[in-house]
Order: sequence, then structure tokens, then C-alpha cells
Amino acid sequence: MFELVLRAPQALVEPVSDALSDELGALSVSVEDADAGTDAEQALFGEPGMPAPKPGWDRSTLRALFETETEAEAAAALLLAQDWAQGLHVQALAAVVEQDWVRLTQSQFDPVSITDTFWIVPSWHEPPAGAERVIRLDPGLAFGTGTHPTTRMCLRWTAGHARPWPRVLDYGCGSGILAIGAALHGAQAVDAVDIDPAAVGATQANADANGVQLRSGLPAMAEGEYPLVLANILATPLKLLAPLLCGHVAPGGHLVLAGILARQADELKAAYEPWLTLDVADTEDGWILMVGQRR
Repeated sequence: MFELVLRAPQALVEPVSDALSDELGALSVSVEDADAGTDAEQALFGEPGMPAPKPGWDRSTLRALFETETEAEAAAALLLAQDWAQGLHVQALAAVVEQDWVRLTQSQFDPVSITDTFWIVPSWHEPPAGAERVIRLDPGLAFGTGTHPTTRMCLRWTAGHARPWPRVLDYGCGSGILAIGAALHGAQAVDAVDIDPAAVGATQANADANGVQLRSGLPAMAEGEYPLVLANILATPLKLLAPLLCGHVAPGGHLVLAGILARQADELKAAYEPWLTLDVADTEDGWILMVGQRR
């Protein structure tokens, strides 16, 4: 396999990428900031709920993979011959060293500690000594592997308040990690819902792999009131969902919300005040966990 590396101004990134993938036989095309690691590096992604500050980098590096060196050379020659490709430059063309990509990917995911006795462990690792409760979870299509602070804070709260909840709702379940965590800490019945069918499937598969019984489905499946409702989403949808989520919390029950930046605490408090009072229960790396109890 061979990698063709090109340097392009912003205006050429999309047409060159399309030409490489659609017409010139590239197996894959990636784009990165050509100034990454320098003082000229630019962030393209704003904070959650905010628009990106600009559509692209001033200068980009495109990396295209080809099956053979001949294909890569031909692609470079054809691109440079186009009148519209002025400003495009070839940086390199080199063979790609074969690697065990599965092993390399797995090496990036180690067991994650929630408490001293509660761990999230990929299937290729042995549980750490002292782990009394373990969620077996491999990285997949759905959000929630335990590496993000919002997930860890939700699981910490659940572990610290373990009890035989009659019913628990995980709204926006992603991988199902919060639902599984609740089941492992005493929940007698767990409903896990998400708007993404892929997340619903991932949740059920992860529950089966952990020997946990739960119901997974689309949001309409959630019915009635629950002593515990968990929702790890983002601040903007959490504000819009306030009436719905609070309507699912049983009197005296708890609502646990995550996906919230510290600066968004007052917005969430105001949105939920008609039903319950939210307080910051945990904080990590600029993210907060907010918990309220229905009056």
C-alpha cells in the first residue's frame, strides 16, 4: 500500500478529495491542518452547540492511500495537470508499513477505573485485581466507552448511590453503559432508549455480553415514572428535554444529567426549575454532573 501526501489551499480540499476518492481510485482520503503543531494551528470545531469558527484550514495536508505505487503516481500526475488545481503540491509518496491495526487499536484502550472496585474492561484485557464489578465493553459505533468524563461521573454517582431501584431509565443510552452500570448496582428493571437504532442495537449486544437484563428501544418505549432517570447527552438537548425527562421522574426520585460544561450550569438550573432543583454533584475536566430530586 502507498500513501500520496498533498498540500492544498482551502479552496482545493473538497474538489481534490472528491477526485481522489471518486475518480482516481484512492482507498481512503484524510485531511488535516498543515500547520498542526505550530503557532499557526487553527481549531475548526467550536464548543457543543456553537458553530465552527471557519469552514476549513488555510492550508491542508491530504493523505490518500492507494493499492499500488503506479496508481498513486498516476493520481498525482493527473491532479497536477488540471487547470483548476493551481496551488496543489505533492509533499511525498511512500510505501506504508504493514501493521497489525487491530492490535494497535486495542492497545489504545485500557481498563478504566470508576471506583476502586468498579471497572470498565475491554474484552481483550483481564479485570484488574480488586475489581468486584466489571463492565465488559469494547469501543463501537455508539457513544460511551467510559473514557469520557461525563460517562465516568454518571457511573460514579450510580456506584455511590447503589440501591435496589425498582425501575431505571437511561435516556440517550448510546452504548448502554449507564444502563448496565445501574443493573450491576441493584436496579431491578432497566429501560434504555435512544433515537439512534445503532445505539439501541449496541446497547442490547453489550447488555447480553455482560449478562444483564434490560429493555432497549426508541424513546417511545419509555413509559411512566422511574425512581432514577439518567441522561448523558449535551446541554442544549437536555434543556429542550426538561419537561419530558422530569415527567419520567417519580416523586422523590432522582434525575442525573451529564454532557454539561461548567459554564452551562445556570442555564440547566433555570430550565429544570419548574420541576426540580438541580445541583452540581461532580466535576471533571471542565464537565459537570447535575443531580436533582423531584419534589
